[in-house]
Parts: sequence; structure tokens; C-alpha cells
Amino acid sequence: MRTILIVAVVLLAADAEIIDRIAVTIGDRVVTQQQVNEEIRVAAFLNREKPDLSAASKQEAAERLVKQELIRREMDSTHYPLPDRGEAAPLEKQAIDQYGGEPAYLAALAASGLTRDEVKEQLWWQLTTLRFIDYRFKPAVHIPDGAIERYYDAQVEKWKAEGQKEIPSLDDSRESIEQILTDARVDRALDSWLAEARKQLTIRFREDALQ
Repeated sequence: MRTILIVAVVLLAADAEIIDRIAVTIGDRVVTQQQVNEEIRVAAFLNREKPDLSAASKQEAAERLVKQELIRREMDSTHYPLPDRGEAAPLEKQAIDQYGGEPAYLAALAASGLTRDEVKEQLWWQLTTLRFIDYRFKPAVHIPDGAIERYYDAQVEKWKAEGQKEIPSLDDSRESIEQILTDARVDRALDSWLAEARKQLTIRFREDALQ
């Protein structure tokens, strides 16, 4: 009996340790403190910044991970085809170039306590997410000519106020303006969808784990 009780106490202590590491629950899935910290550290590394492990930063990172989980669930439910991990190689190449080459990149990785695979996984997930967002929301976006012209007129006024001499024509600006307006509408559609998706799940943040 004593042996059983000791085992039970040990198991309860182990469970308590696991619970202490949970930062967010999203339905039946969890985000751990380690995942929150890794999200902060990888983002800081890619931005060439010092990791901010303050409570506010952890809360923001946890919110990003919630959004990522909602998107991941949608990918799973719609059987969205994931890209090959090798397709993220150009993104890693950009990161390496920003650090001035592979030796400096690897040294920075070692200094940050991150592995190359951890960063590559994050880059792959960024690529996957961006492609999914375009696939899911972009087809429904249509930018009318009037919206492009109004944006152009406002931009011309801004350029003039800034003293810009050479102002591109509407035709030369049309493609870039359409892309800007499309991206803005896709972002709004994504925000609206995320708000609705959150309503379908119980999401709880453990404030004590995000300090």
C-alpha cells in the first residue's frame, strides 16, 4: 500500500509539473511555456533583435501561437496540402545573408541557444501560413478600379506634400496599388475569420505561466 501511495504522489507531482508548463489551452490542445519562449527567441533571431521575455512579450507570443493553432486546425480540416520543407530554403538563405554569411549565421545561432532545425521549422511554417492565407482568402478579393484610383489620388497628394518631383503615372502604379489593397482586404478577412474561429473553441491563458 505504501508503495502504491508513493507512486501515486510521484505521478501527481509529475502531473503538477506538466500543468505548470502549460501556458495556453486551445480546445483539447495546449501551448507550453517552452513553445512561447521559443516563439519569442526565434522571432528575435530572425529580426536580429534581443529576445524580450517580458510578460507583455510572452502574452503577444501566446496570442500568435493561438492564431497559428487556429490556422493549423483549418489546414487539417480542409486537408490543405503542405509544401515540402525544402521550399523554405530561400527564406533560410535570406536569413543567412542578413547575418553576413553562414559562419556568422551559425555563430549567432549558437549564441542564441537555438538550433538550425528550429529556425528552419519556423521559416517553413511562415511560408506555409502565408500560402494558406492566400489560398483561403485571396480568391474572394476583388479590387475595383475606383478603389485603385482613389488610393492613387491620395498617394499623389502625399507625394506632392513631401516634395517628390517625379510622380509615377496611374498605369505605372496600378499593379503595386492593387497588391497593397488586396493584402489589406485579405488581412481584414483573416482577422474576421480568426475572430469567428476563436468562438468555436475554449481558449484559456494561464497568466501565471506568462509572467
